[in-house]
Amino acid sequence: MSLNHLATRFGCSWPWETLVLTCDGRVVCGCADPYVQRVLGDARTQSMADIWNGAPIQQLRTDLNGGGSTFCGDCPLKLPLGDDQAPAEREIQTGPTPGRLYVECTAACNISCFEAVCAPETGITRTRQAGMLDVDLFKKVIDELGPSLGRVDFFNYGETFLHKRAVEMCEYLKQHHPQIYLYTSTNGLALDEARARRLVHSGIDEVTFSVDGATPDSYARYRQRGDFERALANMRAMTDEKRRSGRDVPFINWRYILFTWNDSQAEMDRARELAAEIGVDRLTWEITDHPESAFSRRFAPGTPDHAAIRREIWDDNNLGNAIPGATPRAEIAVSRLPGVPLVGRSGAQLRLRAQVRNLSTRAFPAQASYGRRLVRLGAQLCTADGRVTNRDHARAWLPATLEPGQTSAVDIDIPLPDSRGRYRMKLDLVSEGIDWFEDCGSPTTSLPVLVW
Repeated sequence: MSLNHLATRFGCSWPWETLVLTCDGRVVCGCADPYVQRVLGDARTQSMADIWNGAPIQQLRTDLNGGGSTFCGDCPLKLPLGDDQAPAEREIQTGPTPGRLYVECTAACNISCFEAVCAPETGITRTRQAGMLDVDLFKKVIDELGPSLGRVDFFNYGETFLHKRAVEMCEYLKQHHPQIYLYTSTNGLALDEARARRLVHSGIDEVTFSVDGATPDSYARYRQRGDFERALANMRAMTDEKRRSGRDVPFINWRYILFTWNDSQAEMDRARELAAEIGVDRLTWEITDHPESAFSRRFAPGTPDHAAIRREIWDDNNLGNAIPGATPRAEIAVSRLPGVPLVGRSGAQLRLRAQVRNLSTRAFPAQASYGRRLVRLGAQLCTADGRVTNRDHARAWLPATLEPGQTSAVDIDIPLPDSRGRYRMKLDLVSEGIDWFEDCGSPTTSLPVLVW
């Protein structure tokens, strides 16, 4: 049912991109449905293709094309539309299956997060028709969707690794569908050392540990009944196994929610030291506005302290890092007279030689076993006033991994536009499949271009 008759209008992309499989086999829309109120189908009795193209989701897409749907209820994923903003219109029939899937192994959790919607005391597990995801159902869904899936988020509500076969499910997915990017988020407490090390060898691409504090006391204020030392031990086991076995996956994040009791400079600096010592790839801060009595006022958006750590915040970009010196930063130099443009014929190709220097404390990998996170030099085509028109205009490989402090010459072939005129070419480094360095504060180099 459309919301055109109401003042509140909104859009959403989820029904065109992603499905969420709950631990009892039902399929819902969006990862913000803790009590399974927005059901699109049931994988126990339907194929995922039938759900993806079924009447409920087609009606939802139709409604959203018109500016909203009562199906969405109080879902926080809705994107409000301005009074003069038209909703995005998309095809109602949108391919045979989705490109992304969330998998919930269980809604149960081994701790109780302070005033969290998914805390055991809320009764969330009673809204599920099964306590743990059936492994055969998981395999059936993954095998059906495997050819189209680009990413699986192996978590939702509850603690994934309370499922005794969770690591086995990761192994199955990567063995049978290695092209899928597999990501999980965990409190780290349901693992033991053996399972943590085994998870490294499953092929999983990225693991986020949620550890909100740098001392046992502050950590337990939010992660009630949690064990700070156990969480760190399992994080340490994974980084050690990754290093010992020479693997470049999984990428290991430590995500730290800031509250009034853990946002002091001393405790945040201690987290930076621990992250560097343990060997995680990335430490980031999470900014929240709840619970009302607990969220960090010091780092509220708009404050000077928030601005000081902005590049280190999880939602700001995909590369920023709170470990000192670990945020990717580079200097790109091209030897040319100031203000003199690059000149060439329309449709021709120019070769530039850039000197790229690594200004951070982490190496820039020139290769990666899975095609992501390797670093390349990119050229972005811009209008004469600097507006980007093609972020992926050209790429060039680094000749070798660029170590901290090193400089390397990189040749890049740049095709010139077919239309004559004045342009600019912006040079930046890109972590493939992740983000551009500029998005985490690294400087770029921009050159004028004259096409005749």
